[in-house]
Amino acid sequence: MKLLRYGNTNTYYIEGRAGGLLVDTDYAGTLPQFFKAIKAAGIGLREIACLLVTHYHPDHSGLAGELQRLGVTLLLVDVQRAHVHFPDAIFAKDRRPAFRPVDESAAAVISCAGSRAFLRGLGINGEILRTPSHSPDSVSLLLDDGTCLVGDLEPQEYLGGYAHNDALEHDWEQILQRRPKRILYGHVNAREL
Repeated sequence: MKLLRYGNTNTYYIEGRAGGLLVDTDYAGTLPQFFKAIKAAGIGLREIACLLVTHYHPDHSGLAGELQRLGVTLLLVDVQRAHVHFPDAIFAKDRRPAFRPVDESAAAVISCAGSRAFLRGLGINGEILRTPSHSPDSVSLLLDDGTCLVGDLEPQEYLGGYAHNDALEHDWEQILQRRPKRILYGHVNAREL
């Protein structure tokens, strides 16, 4: 796994036997920086088979439509469909000419239950879980090696600071049941468990 930093959001690249999986992007307009980051990491664009966005906030999905145009398949989890165009109006107000909306018709739409089989087709062992405490469309990727990519899920150590946040507690319960060894966040450093 490789961490790509070219803006405000951590982007991760997971190499699979049948193509790599990119997890999250940064804001629209960061495509030149993205290309520099993958080049520095020794990753060719053709090696990236799919993109998984942990949630459709502008800082995690800004390049999704542009990467689709360049041949990367968007992996869209069915629980995200109602939210996939959330950033469109934000970027339209910002007038970023580089923003391209997601093309849902070209996405590979899967369920969390079907995620293991889809990922196995890429040569990646793991599953996608719905973790909606940050936003209704948030998902986390749990790899069988113990690595867990959680996007903007609030860190577990913050649980005590929230008065009975049942959704956050539930998200962490389902993640911890799978015995993760390493948590990778969208904006902060990784945490070893």
